Parts: sequence; C-alpha cells; structure tokens
Amino acid sequence: QVQLVESGGGLVQAGGSLRLSCAASGRTFSSYAMGWFRQAPGKEREFVAAISWSGGITSYADSVKGRFAISRDNAKNTVYLRMNSLKPEDTAVYYCAARDRAYSDPSRYDHWGQGTQVTVSS
Repeated sequence: QVQLVESGGGLVQAGGSLRLSCAASGRTFSSYAMGWFRQAPGKEREFVAAISWSGGITSYADSVKGRFAISRDNAKNTVYLRMNSLKPEDTAVYYCAARDRAYSDPSRYDHWGQGTQVTVSS
C-alpha cells in the first residue's frame, strides 16, 4: 500500500514555471511506476506523464512534450513534475498516481493523491 500527497501547485502567469512534488509513504515506493494526470473543470482526467520504477523510462502526452519533465528520487520517496512554458490550457487539478507498471490510462492506477491546483493566467 502507498499513500500519495501532491504539493507545489499555485497561480502562475503564462510562460512561467512550476514544480510539482508527490511524496509517497511506504517502503515500496521504488517498486512503483508513477504517473501524473490532470483534470480541468468539466473534462475527463487525462494523462500528462509517467515514469518507470527506476526512472529510466519516461513518457509524455503530446500536449506537454518538450515543456514538462517528470523525474523521481527513490531515496526521498518523491516524484516530480517540472512544468515550463505554462499555458492557460494547462490549468487543472494535477494528480499523481502509482501502479506496478506505467500506463497512460488513468483507470489502471491503484493509488491516487488528493491533487494540487495549477492555475495559469493569460
């Protein structure tokens, strides 16, 4: 079992940057692949990025490729999402999730954090 807590969200102007963190409890964090997802009002939850348990494999949604970077520090039980060149359409609640393998389908994830709000003003 793993519990996840996101932080780092906030209000930023278009073109700005934020770094989200997701802290995990439990000793088995390093065995989980991790994903970041987001959900805007009135929209379905969508895939943003994922990283393998070792950090050696990453994947991104086309909409964030080249602007966002996912990373992890297994010694700190934390996964990060660095977001650069933010756009108003990036506004959403951002969630991290854990699973034994990395998927882009949110329904495949077993464990979720409570989310952190990111708002990008134009």
